[in-house]
Order: sequence, then structure tokens, then C-alpha cells
Amino acid sequence: MFDRHRTSLFYDCQTTVSRVTLTPTEISCEPDLAAVDIASLLQALSDPVRLKIVRQLDEAGSDGLTCGQLDIPVGKSTCSHHLKVLLHAGVTAEREAGTRKYVRLRRDELDERFPGVIGSVLGAVSG
Repeated sequence: MFDRHRTSLFYDCQTTVSRVTLTPTEISCEPDLAAVDIASLLQALSDPVRLKIVRQLDEAGSDGLTCGQLDIPVGKSTCSHHLKVLLHAGVTAEREAGTRKYVRLRRDELDERFPGVIGSVLGAVSG
């Protein structure tokens, strides 16, 4: 079933991965906001579910929320997708605490990079 070439490639990959010494808290997934443009930010905020997530994260403050604490009308995999979109757009940041992953809104950083955009978007949608 297995040929020698594929098995050795898999073994080499395992050996390489086992040498990595970074802890999960050292790995940063969110982009530098200097590299994020306004179009990417607005595209990430254009979905109603993501707007609901951002509003809840804004209300939660700097502690953030876990995926299970979000009150949104979608399944777990769809929630994960929306959180990933927000993360890659620079809207959110993640931190690990034990076995949980907390997501927080990067409100201060976003307000510094794009003054008033998050407040305007959230205010326009809620009011």
C-alpha cells in the first residue's frame, strides 16, 4: 500500500515539525494593520453575521469572547469561517487561555488606523 518515497517524506515532515519550539501564544495570525486597506476592512464588515459578531465583541471589551459565547444564528463551522475572515482582515485578534481561544475586537488599533470607521459602521447598523 505505502511506497517508500511517500513514507520517508512523511517521516521527514514529522521530524521537521517536532523541532519547532514556538508556543501557540507566540504565533500571531492577525495582520499588521499598516498593511490593511480600507476596502478589505469594509469587505469584512459587509456581512450581517460578521457585523453582529463585531458588535458583540465591541460590547465584550478587551477580554473578548469564545466562539461558543457568540450569539449568532449560524453553525459552528460557519462561525469559524466568519471569525477567520475577520481575523485575516485585521478586525479581530485571538489569544489562547488553556484550551480556549478568545477573540477580541482590535478597536483601539482600528480607530488609530481608520479613525471613526468602526464607530460609524456599528452606529449606522444599530441605529
